[in-house]
Parts: sequence; structure tokens; C-alpha cells
Amino acid sequence: MSETREALGRLDRSWTVLLTTYRRDGTGVGTPVNLATDGGVAYFRTYAKAWKTKRLARDPRVELTPCSVRGTPRGPAVSGLARLLDGDEVQVARRALAQRHPVFQRVLIPTAHRLARYSTLHYEVLVTDLSRGATS
Repeated sequence: MSETREALGRLDRSWTVLLTTYRRDGTGVGTPVNLATDGGVAYFRTYAKAWKTKRLARDPRVELTPCSVRGTPRGPAVSGLARLLDGDEVQVARRALAQRHPVFQRVLIPTAHRLARYSTLHYEVLVTDLSRGATS
């Protein structure tokens, strides 16, 4: 459990993480996202029509890597499983994201989603594998 918290702590210290989701053929597709952690769980949000949402609906496996804003990996990756949240769980994720990224996730992203009439989805990631090597 402490290894999971340590891995999530490394991810939480990075402003963005590279979220890798998988296509039908197994090819990974990386997307930089903001991440927030609470306990032993990580949270991110996206909109319903994003390609990563479609990939996650089919295959919940993900890989999280600390990265630059442009998606350049900057540390070791961890593997996990993403789960779409609903009900009261959404409030926990929303609160964690707003606390970790106050201006961006509390104001800018919700406003942009509302203006574009996007349905916002919240996911939790449970870490399943900490044995990934470091990326340069």
C-alpha cells in the first residue's frame, strides 16, 4: 500500500500526467491530463465524446506517467484500471481535482465544458502495477 501511495505521490507532484489508453489493436495512445489523488486512488476528468472515453469504455487498462504539458514523459510509469464514476463518487473526484488544480479544474475546464455543451465524465484509476521502468 505504501508503494502505491508513493507512486501516486510522484504522479500528483506533476502538473500533468500522460494517460495512455489502448486501441483495439493494442496500440497505446497517450494524452496529457490533470490528475489528482485522494488516498490510494487517482482521478481525472474528460468529456464524453473524447476518443479516450471511447477507448476506456472498451478497455479500462491505462498507464500513467509524469509528463510535461506537451506529453513528454518525465518519470516512471504505473499501470492501472480506470473506472467511470457516477453518483456521489463524482463529487469526491471533482473536489480532489479542484483542490489540486484550483484555477484550471475548478474554473476553466468546467466553464469550457459548459460553454461547449460537453458532458463531463470523471474517472478513478486504481494502480495495479508499480514495476514499470523509468522513462527518460
